[in-house]
Amino acid sequence: PTPPLIIVECLKDPQTLLWEVDQLAEVCDAGTKVVVIGATNDILLFRELMRRGVSEYLVAPLQPLQLIAAIGGLFADPAQPFVGRSIAFVGARGGAGSSSVAHNTAYAMSERIGANTVIVDYDLPFGTAGLDFNQDPLSGVADALSQPDRLDPVLLDRMMVRCTDKLSLFAAPATLDTDWDISPEAFEEVTTQIRSTAPFVVLDLPHTWSSWMRRTLISADEVVVVATPDLASLRNAKNMIDLIKQGRPNDAPPRLVLNQVGVPGRPEIPAKEFGNALGIHPSLIIPFDAKTFGAAANNGQMILDAGAKSKAAEAFQTLAQIVSRREIPLLAGPKAGKAAAGGKSMFSGLFRKKS
Repeated sequence: PTPPLIIVECLKDPQTLLWEVDQLAEVCDAGTKVVVIGATNDILLFRELMRRGVSEYLVAPLQPLQLIAAIGGLFADPAQPFVGRSIAFVGARGGAGSSSVAHNTAYAMSERIGANTVIVDYDLPFGTAGLDFNQDPLSGVADALSQPDRLDPVLLDRMMVRCTDKLSLFAAPATLDTDWDISPEAFEEVTTQIRSTAPFVVLDLPHTWSSWMRRTLISADEVVVVATPDLASLRNAKNMIDLIKQGRPNDAPPRLVLNQVGVPGRPEIPAKEFGNALGIHPSLIIPFDAKTFGAAANNGQMILDAGAKSKAAEAFQTLAQIVSRREIPLLAGPKAGKAAAGGKSMFSGLFRKKS
């Protein structure tokens, strides 16, 4: 019998590739999944391979993550419990605006992209998610962390606050009455349980360091480091990014967001130099806009509502598309057509013409 998965690499011309696939089919058992790696980026070749029963066709050269994702997609079990994608936001320094970026990005994901999203505010004593969404302080996260073994879908739903039809919030209690000495296992279990409730879970992490912070950053599906263009942020961001890369060498590197860029009279490190020092180009640069951000914070609004035409609003929609890997639907808003046109199709890399 043949193995359940066969990976074939053939960098010859399409005719030779198809002939070799036909030869393989004569000795291949039914049900065997075949992944072909070839040199030709052609939609007609792709369709012909699919017609012959090939499970996936990848164009060389490819990264290890591409192959892993392709194989994972072939063997995904629909009977397994649903697990949403976790996106961790962390500030390189205090006051970098990581929470604001996290909340506004999550809001854009839910209201512009239309994806069910949950925000988890893990800054238990000082979290601002409740304030930002004009919600009364609740102890949803604290209650969950105090009894992680008892969590079920019904209990989780009671602990969440519905901000919109597609956006839910696990708010922090924002009180100093408790020392919040919680085990890393409790944070891990609560995060796992919450991920079963929505396709996207945005983790708003505090600017602190502990064993559970390290584990959360390394285990997250996506990490966004928010920094301001100054020396302290540069040093801290480099330490974080280096640690995350070392802890997850086969995963995508963290994304860098430069926030509060262009403060009048403040000396700043240019974005290009900042990125070169970290070895990561900024995924997004958010300009300093005290008026828009201040009004939104005081009114319990998101930037998309308080300043829909601002550069910051456009930036958050872009970041939402990047971290969710989805495009804004054409009817989502007046800028949706422009935003969707700027996004990349999930198949663009597979079918792009080679130069």
